[in-house]
Amino acid sequence: MFMQAPVEVDLLVVGGGESAVAAAIQAARLKVSRIAIVNDIDWWGGQFSSEGVGAIDEWTLYRNRRVNFPRSGIFLEVMRSIREYNGRTHGNPSPGNAFTATDTIEAAAAAKIFADLIATQKDHLKIYQRYTPFEVHRAGKRVIGVTFSKGAQRLRINARLTIDASDWGDVIRLSGASYSAGPDSRARFGESNAPEIIDDTNRNEMNPITYCLIAKQSKRPTAAPPTPAARVAESLSYNMKLFVDTAYPEGTYSSNASVYTHRRLVDFAHGASNQGSDKILLNFPVNDYPLYNFPKPVVDALELLSPGASRKNIVDMTPAQRELIFTDAKKRSLDYFHFLQSQSPHFAALELTDEFGTPDKLPLKPYIREGLRLEALYMIKEQDLKQQKPDRIGWAKFMPADNVFGFQFNIDFHPTRRVFLAGSEGPWKLEHTQARNWSTHTDRSGFPYRSLVPIEVDGLLGAGRNLGVSSIVSSAIRLHGQTMLAGQAAATAASIALREKIEPRAISSNPKFLREVQLTLVRGSSGKPGVLLWPYQDLVPEDRYFEAANMLAVTGVLVADPDTLDFDPWHQVTKAELYLALLNARLSFTAGRNEGKQVATWRDLYEALREAGKQPSEGLAKRDAAQLLYRHELATHLWQALKE
Repeated sequence: MFMQAPVEVDLLVVGGGESAVAAAIQAARLKVSRIAIVNDIDWWGGQFSSEGVGAIDEWTLYRNRRVNFPRSGIFLEVMRSIREYNGRTHGNPSPGNAFTATDTIEAAAAAKIFADLIATQKDHLKIYQRYTPFEVHRAGKRVIGVTFSKGAQRLRINARLTIDASDWGDVIRLSGASYSAGPDSRARFGESNAPEIIDDTNRNEMNPITYCLIAKQSKRPTAAPPTPAARVAESLSYNMKLFVDTAYPEGTYSSNASVYTHRRLVDFAHGASNQGSDKILLNFPVNDYPLYNFPKPVVDALELLSPGASRKNIVDMTPAQRELIFTDAKKRSLDYFHFLQSQSPHFAALELTDEFGTPDKLPLKPYIREGLRLEALYMIKEQDLKQQKPDRIGWAKFMPADNVFGFQFNIDFHPTRRVFLAGSEGPWKLEHTQARNWSTHTDRSGFPYRSLVPIEVDGLLGAGRNLGVSSIVSSAIRLHGQTMLAGQAAATAASIALREKIEPRAISSNPKFLREVQLTLVRGSSGKPGVLLWPYQDLVPEDRYFEAANMLAVTGVLVADPDTLDFDPWHQVTKAELYLALLNARLSFTAGRNEGKQVATWRDLYEALREAGKQPSEGLAKRDAAQLLYRHELATHLWQALKE
């Protein structure tokens, strides 16, 4: 064993995925002095790149249509880079024409985009690659450093604060911080869809991993594999058409779903590419891989490596034990690809791309949907997010005052169980359970800062998928954009904690610091897009009133309309709405409180602010003072008065 000299930093970010990159970039932009980021592979970008999930999952429901959830923060930056790359390379910023995504990106291209993002801060980051967490060091209840391994090498990095955005939360686990993995019992959080009993039949039941497949049209003739035996074919079949010829003019999730077009990355056939070849992503229920009830060969291999390993949760396994599972998951995906080739000439003409540089042409990592869940100061529960009105999506029951980004997605579990068709060594099919399935809609919510902070251990913040949520909620907050914003929020809080020489938990109980976290996020940094805190559909970071609308909503001053998901900046404000906002802002005034449905004017706002002891803009009282007051004007002037 070779031990390198310890490295001293202020902030240590562990991981190389999209959340870790967002955290490191945000910290550097906020002038954190000494930052180290440690990746266990060479590629940056996680879901976008090394996991191969190039069809960007981000849909939400709005006015009875599936649309993208509003993009913001560093995620928006990356999506703009993706669209610019596609336009330059394929002649179309959105070349996929996919069933599930409006925007797509090829894995190697995504890795380059993230590497370029890291390179913008290379003078401010200490970068370490191909190192894995080996040991976490504590002083009392405080994390003070992490030792990493790279073969026989050991590297210790001492840090004032650490953000764990690793795949499986290894720093959190090794630190001794409390965490969960696998399902929560119904008694734990009172969730209606949680199992009543946790026992050996479901203890490790989690959202499955998937080894994604990326295939392109082959330049040489390929012979389809022979048709598999009936049992094998049964285990790999799925009730969906294999191919349809469509450009999806109606938009995502319209008619004519097919395996081929489901997550198509590049659609040459419909003129969306200059490249001359279709490219598709296979990330499907059939090639998912459940994380318990393993096939007998996997059980035997795990037990040979370490007795009892086959009964452990994957979160608690060693890298070597996980690798045995990954090997079998890869086989499942390759079997599925060969099955498709045997069933359809469209798939027989495809070959796996070599962009990952791996011998089997599979991604460097599996797509991970659920892992370690941090026991945090606040644990988000199913009922926090559940729909208030069953016929549409609205605002969630829980809209936290310490919100650091808005989000919404289904409670979305891929099949979690395998059913063997002929003994535990033979073919198996995937099965949903009653409590774990997809398409259970949630309302739009905000993510509380407290859900990044461990309940006991100091010097540590969660990010990535290592968040303070229940198992059910984890299925709704695992998308590309969500994990990036979690990393950005964690780094923002870390910058304040380091500057003030306080622990991250102290921010959660200090309104001044919480507001600074929120303001820093909503304003962006280094001229980059701000983060959407309140999940209005019609707000974009470039709006002049973006900060005001977000901050007045999260502070409860300007109450969001329960009948729409919009801020609606051109809504004509009534006097009742004006005076309610002033009351919510705790501004003292007496005039006009009973003038309910009359429309408000600039002068009404001016006089109310003056009476409340504020100094409104004199422009409100001048020549056009009688003009109607719109919501974006109310937000702008009221927020200015409150800031001062």
